[in-house]
Amino acid sequence: MFVALREGTPVANPPMNVARLAAVDAAQAARLLSEVREAALAGQRSRIAPRPVIEESWGRVLRNGVDPDRETHPGMLSTDEVRRRREESPLRHVLPVLREGLLSVADVAQHIMVVADADGRVLWREGCSPVLRKADGLGFEPGADWGEDAVGTNGVGTAVVVRRPVQVFAAEHFRRAHTSWTCTGAPITDPRDGRLLGVVDVSGPLETMHPATLAWVDSVAKLAEARLRELHLASLERLRAVAAPVLARVEGRALVVDATGWTAAVTGMPYTQRVALPKSLSPGLRWLPALGPCSVEPLADGWLVRAVSETALPSGAGAVVLDLAQPRRWSVSVSGGAGSWSRELTPRHAELLCLLAAHRSGRSAAGLAEDMFGDPSRTVTVRAEMSRVRRYLGTLLEHRPYRFCEDIDVEVLLPDDPRDLLPHSAAPAVLAARSAGRMP
Repeated sequence: MFVALREGTPVANPPMNVARLAAVDAAQAARLLSEVREAALAGQRSRIAPRPVIEESWGRVLRNGVDPDRETHPGMLSTDEVRRRREESPLRHVLPVLREGLLSVADVAQHIMVVADADGRVLWREGCSPVLRKADGLGFEPGADWGEDAVGTNGVGTAVVVRRPVQVFAAEHFRRAHTSWTCTGAPITDPRDGRLLGVVDVSGPLETMHPATLAWVDSVAKLAEARLRELHLASLERLRAVAAPVLARVEGRALVVDATGWTAAVTGMPYTQRVALPKSLSPGLRWLPALGPCSVEPLADGWLVRAVSETALPSGAGAVVLDLAQPRRWSVSVSGGAGSWSRELTPRHAELLCLLAAHRSGRSAAGLAEDMFGDPSRTVTVRAEMSRVRRYLGTLLEHRPYRFCEDIDVEVLLPDDPRDLLPHSAAPAVLAARSAGRMP
């Protein structure tokens, strides 16, 4: 409850099982949620607590100053900007998968399918015509901003923040105008680098809510990710055909990678599945994590990377900046004598680096497993993820225990309010940090 958020007192009341109650009596569930919402907005306790994902979202929305009674439509993008975002979004390649998996059922069930980008901007919208007209009245249309900080708790914006499937029913929505709706959103991530591409959402009148909708939408989102993975493998095959004759003429160690660093072909060195590339890579002599000094040249839709002399470039790095200030995107930047580069982080890697930055003396695999999962036995998962992190941070990280090198300056950029730290995270150490208002 907001009483707990504002006063730091725990909530004793159990959260409502929305899906079970709504499946039996949607109207009664909506009435109970309305009581919970009104009590929360008034800073009072109610006999039933909101679900944790909703309570945390309401807290973020309140801190962002969103007005629950404002009924103006969210800011709209121009038609040209919507067209540009559609053309640049990888989600355009999986629209057939989303339509096949969602639209036939959604139309019969009086729902619409909405696809938004990583900013929460609606790019595509299809489905039941009467429901589309109702959505128009809410401004739930292409170009609209449905991020949490624009319209409050909803199936699109909240899924963008927490990076997991979310169902928002009736008065669980923050805006009063949205409380007659049910929304179910699932994030779609890029299988190449874990970057959030957007959210697919199924929405409709509250009486159409079904408890199986969450699993259904999430399953279709995963099918879309599988299709993106297939497309990526096909693109690597095309790049491999171009790379083979080029590498046959190259002496020494070299490899050809695509724009995101995935290896298409290699010569003179062990096969590496992926090479960490700077966000903005340009041709010339560059220092790349795990490879050191390299000559980089454009090749087809990727890069020809050739290892050069160890003395060609300094390989040291002096500073690491871990940016956790934004609720949707986290990154790590490295700068020093070898140049500068940055990389967007997956949610899991953002959690791990946050914990390592908080424990400069280091954490064992069991300690990180305790911090991440509340289970010190899950060391296999921790070691696998740390292996992936070390592929791009290289010598900046040491192990036994895992830690940043002592001679590296590490700066952590945090959100203005500690309660907004890594809002997607359910790691016990992060939850405790949010509750205490400090770093883990």
